[in-house]
Amino acid sequence: MERIVETFIELVKIDSEAKNEGKFQKYLKEQFEGLGLKVIEDDTMGKTGLGANNLLCQFPGDLDVAPIFFSAHVDTVTPGVGIQPEIRDGVIYSDGTTILAADDKAGIAVMLELVKVIQEENIPHGLIEFVLTPGEEIGLVGVSAFDVSQLQSAYGFVLDNGGPVGSITMASPTLMGLEVEIIGETAHAGLEPEKGVSAIEIAAKAISEMTLGRLDEETTANIGTIAGGTATNIVADNVIVTAEARSISRKACEKQMMAMVSAFEDNARQLGGKVNYSTDIKSIGYRFSESDPVVQLAAKAIEAVGRNASYDVSGGGSDANVFNAKGKKALNLSVGYEEIHTLHEYIAIDELLKALELAVQLVKGTN
Repeated sequence: MERIVETFIELVKIDSEAKNEGKFQKYLKEQFEGLGLKVIEDDTMGKTGLGANNLLCQFPGDLDVAPIFFSAHVDTVTPGVGIQPEIRDGVIYSDGTTILAADDKAGIAVMLELVKVIQEENIPHGLIEFVLTPGEEIGLVGVSAFDVSQLQSAYGFVLDNGGPVGSITMASPTLMGLEVEIIGETAHAGLEPEKGVSAIEIAAKAISEMTLGRLDEETTANIGTIAGGTATNIVADNVIVTAEARSISRKACEKQMMAMVSAFEDNARQLGGKVNYSTDIKSIGYRFSESDPVVQLAAKAIEAVGRNASYDVSGGGSDANVFNAKGKKALNLSVGYEEIHTLHEYIAIDELLKALELAVQLVKGTN
């Protein structure tokens, strides 16, 4: 069996659901230190509330060669406890009771194996930096707290995208969250409903006026949760609604968010209620062009491993969003996993090997 497969299987057997990444992060720190890398652990746990800090692992190299970084996240979604991987016909699955956690332990396996291959084959390289972040699955929390000024590299690659190796995420959206509190007036629904102001009615009318789902090729919006009311015979005086808007265009995202807020405010005013709301930017979007040097480096490496580069736009975010927002150019690359966040998640061994081959080519491409 290929060594990277054994490494991957070992990684997925270590539980690391979001907020409980500590045991796994400790294991990774020992692994990278055992390979001779300098490991710097920050102290962001107190700020983030996660189970682990961020790790920066430094693999020294030729000072005349441009440094490069790779990144992957250490946390998983649920159910991710007690993962038992199985290999069937050249494909790795879980036993069907949990996720597989190829998202993103495939990326981590590639990083560990990359160091071993470089050392064994004496591949020339500059400084290579590896960033391991917790809390990605719950809002890019770890990387958002990471101090990118520690990175000597100007650009790098996040190994955290699904689909066949060869995909380059060229654009990713700005994501804004919305929480709205609608305040009405309570009353007995059977005896004197006219004295009440239903927060539920305000919410319903506002939502019915909104354009939701896919607005255009780059923009989506969604109502996520609605909570409120106490009984059928009481006019509900309080409702909490959460929602989101996302778009490759930050301007379009902000415009949609304000349209949603206005719908709540207008209907509350018309029906005699009030609205309190808060918005937050969960991730800032980015967009690359095919002429960008980091994209050209990735495309040449993909070609070198026998694949055609696929230039894709994502509707989701990754740690790459945060790196780019903080001034470090970062492309999210596919490492071959499929059906992530489900019990049917899998990764073909050939794709895992191809992802490793690509990482090696990316390092060679900096020479």
